[in-house]
Amino acid sequence: MDETAGNGSAGGNASGGWDDHRVSEVIDAARRQAGPLLPVLRALQEAFGYVDPRAVPLVAEALNVSRAEVHGVLTFYADLRTEPPGASVVRICRAEACQAAGAEGLVAHACERLGIGLGATTPDGAVTLEQAFCLGNCALGPSVMLDGRVVGRVDTDRFDELIGSGLPEAAVAPTSGSVTVYVPADTAARAAGADAVAAALAAAAGSRVRLVRNGSRGMLWLEPLVEVDVAGRRIAYGPVAPDDVPGLLDAGLLDGGEHPLRLGPTEEIPWLARQQRVTFSRVGVVDPTSTGDYEAHGGLAGLRRALAMEPAAVVAAVTESGLRGRGGAGFPTGIKWRTVLDTAAGQKYVCCNADEGDSGTFADRMLMEGDPFLLVEAMTIAGLAVGATEGYVYVRSEYPDAIATFGAALDAARAAGWIGPSVLGSGRAFDLQVRVGAGSYICGEETAMLESLEGRRGVVRAKPPLPAIAGLFGKPTVINNVLSFAAVPRILAEGPEAYRDLGVGRSRGTQIFQLAGNVRHGGIVELPFGLTLGELVDEIGGGTASGRPVRAVQVGGPLGAYLPREQFGLPLDYEAFVAAGAMVGHGGVVVFDDTVDMAHQARFAMEFCAEESCGKCTPCRVGAVRGVEIIDRVLRGEDPDGNLELLEDLCEVMTDGSLCAMGGLTPMPVRSALLHFADDFRPRHREVAT
Repeated sequence: MDETAGNGSAGGNASGGWDDHRVSEVIDAARRQAGPLLPVLRALQEAFGYVDPRAVPLVAEALNVSRAEVHGVLTFYADLRTEPPGASVVRICRAEACQAAGAEGLVAHACERLGIGLGATTPDGAVTLEQAFCLGNCALGPSVMLDGRVVGRVDTDRFDELIGSGLPEAAVAPTSGSVTVYVPADTAARAAGADAVAAALAAAAGSRVRLVRNGSRGMLWLEPLVEVDVAGRRIAYGPVAPDDVPGLLDAGLLDGGEHPLRLGPTEEIPWLARQQRVTFSRVGVVDPTSTGDYEAHGGLAGLRRALAMEPAAVVAAVTESGLRGRGGAGFPTGIKWRTVLDTAAGQKYVCCNADEGDSGTFADRMLMEGDPFLLVEAMTIAGLAVGATEGYVYVRSEYPDAIATFGAALDAARAAGWIGPSVLGSGRAFDLQVRVGAGSYICGEETAMLESLEGRRGVVRAKPPLPAIAGLFGKPTVINNVLSFAAVPRILAEGPEAYRDLGVGRSRGTQIFQLAGNVRHGGIVELPFGLTLGELVDEIGGGTASGRPVRAVQVGGPLGAYLPREQFGLPLDYEAFVAAGAMVGHGGVVVFDDTVDMAHQARFAMEFCAEESCGKCTPCRVGAVRGVEIIDRVLRGEDPDGNLELLEDLCEVMTDGSLCAMGGLTPMPVRSALLHFADDFRPRHREVAT
């Protein structure tokens, strides 16, 4: 790894005042990499808690860039600060999934409790309060990040407790013993208290237990989930609290004994048994950083197969499988790879877009935390297939656990010879680096990500040229997201036909759906394309957590459409959703009950775009601000018909005139709310959203 795993958000990370010599040391240590400006600024913030403006000329001189460029990057990214934060930094998620669980009420309570607004620090310097637009804990909202640790299911009482008690518990390391017990170290499980459960088990069971910190099985309403290996079969218990541990041990936990929390054999739990896990087959099963565990469960079979094939044959297999990009656009993966393979260049790159910022999506994070070697193997296959020798994984800063786990896996893979100058002794080189973002949703757009990787502001590039021809540092570059890459090893190991035979129409293989928001059974669902939205939400998801009727579902992230119950017969495949004016996107599904105000959700879509726009094109930069203003006028009852007509005109301009999907798709949730929930825009009495 070339960066630290933290997000630089905690005031407690500051370790001393201004010192020219120390600042220069930090700069020198971080500058020895390609595209160094952003990594240098992140390193300064890690060291001092913020980037003092006095560092700008020192950075500019060291990197031979203008002070304006340094200042531009420093002020672009939300994570970077130019003033010291409070002793603790609290970030409350305001993304749609957490809103569905009550986040807006939590924000109001936090502001009142602390006596400050968002973005401010208490007068005593104790707490800085900030907003976040997704923490990747979407099934356990409302979520809060306190000094770099995510906490889930935070109500007002829990918030007050967190403010009073400080940091959540620290991670508990694996232990050795005769009975293997699994307690997930996945972010969601830790946010629900898994570390405290692991600590209680280690203390009470002592040397009897071999404690493995696995990934989550994805049944997030049951976290913390504890599994015990009994004669080769895993028995599940959950959700387990630390106070439950003594009773579980007394009931014979280590032998799979009966207890009210006993769920039976894990693989037989109906919610899990119904799924067809392909990409997620090892997540929750293996020790994420054990190379031996990975190989014992089928790992490296795809890479070994790829090493025995010609590069063009590897690309052909990916193409024949029908794999399409799982990041949202659904573009055929094989075509991207073929373009890079056929473009002559002395240097090529493979980039993984792990900037998973869409509300309701957390599969990338869970895979990187639960089966990180799969991504290592997949990107190595891609490098061998197209002739690239270097790869980058761009991870959002809100994922410190994923960064740490994936970094440990990279070190282990390199030590084992899986990556490096001679992949598995083949004499063919490929290596990987992790780059950590700095708080910018737009960097999930592939060209903005490339700009950020090169150390600049995450501003969208015009196309052409396509990144496959002139991408990272101007070289041919394969760009896919985590789930797209992760499907490849299985395709190589089992052949493209096995993958192509799953799914429907042009939507081949499986999709990892993520159920979030106000949903009873939230988590990861992997099934072939083709099941209906109603089957996913009502049957698998179990309806709402509140017990009230489902009113709306947003599919595909904050730029996706809101769909009413009347459209629950819609099959989950790319073409069917496009025909309905919606999109599958990254597979995130956010559920709302009948208390949701859809006019507020439409306003939030415009507010979100205004906050996260890179600012390069006018339709997005200005249009989103005007959209908020127009919807506010509608909600005040000012000429509703005229303003709604103006809003439609604005949506048309943003859709047709924006440079990328940020502005181009923001109208989708707005228009869908207007289409399906028109009455919400015409109430007689309501408070104007602020």
